[in-house]
Amino acid sequence: MENPACKTLSKAASILGLTLGKRELSLFERYHQELIFWNKKMSLLSTKALDDIWAKHFLDSLAPIPFIANKGCHVLDIGAGAGFPGIPIKIAVPSLKVSLLEASRKKVSFLKHVIRTLALQEIHVIHRRLEKLLEEPPPVLFDTVISRATLKLPRFIQAGGTLVVKDGLLIAMKGPNIEEERLAAQLPLDQWGLAFLDCYDIHLPLTGIPRKIMVYQKVG
Repeated sequence: MENPACKTLSKAASILGLTLGKRELSLFERYHQELIFWNKKMSLLSTKALDDIWAKHFLDSLAPIPFIANKGCHVLDIGAGAGFPGIPIKIAVPSLKVSLLEASRKKVSFLKHVIRTLALQEIHVIHRRLEKLLEEPPPVLFDTVISRATLKLPRFIQAGGTLVVKDGLLIAMKGPNIEEERLAAQLPLDQWGLAFLDCYDIHLPLTGIPRKIMVYQKVG
């Protein structure tokens, strides 16, 4: 019998312009099982967040995909935690190459386990603090850098400006009340060679949860 949560996620994703087939939905279902099982051992998610992983984490993680212009690019997820948004993005768009930056050893172990269990290709974990990564930038920069409410916008601007290629994108996933952050982020844009492209106000399909997607581009 089809999992009702899978059906709901598929319907919501279609409103975002995404098609989730049987393979993708099966991977989301297995990912959900792993989250529930391992959360008992290492507290990956709060008790409140466990109530609706499908809407609060899976669907939310899919929201920025329409803003990733090149669906074959290399995406860096800063502060991946239990895998959001990087793993759902990879499941939904297999053509993307994804790197998950995470400092916590236990979460890194979980991420690697999920990648093996789901047999995902071209996705790997970077076990490092962001500060260290910025001190010793990787030999290959990223086409798109994304963060799901992990960093304040000024800090995200600094990190993205260092780690993204020229013409690459920075995508910040935020809640509805970010005006103070947005204004503070204007100051370091020139310093890091970035331009503000747009702020997209969205409501997650079916749930109505408000989100803002902030998009910047490396221009110099």
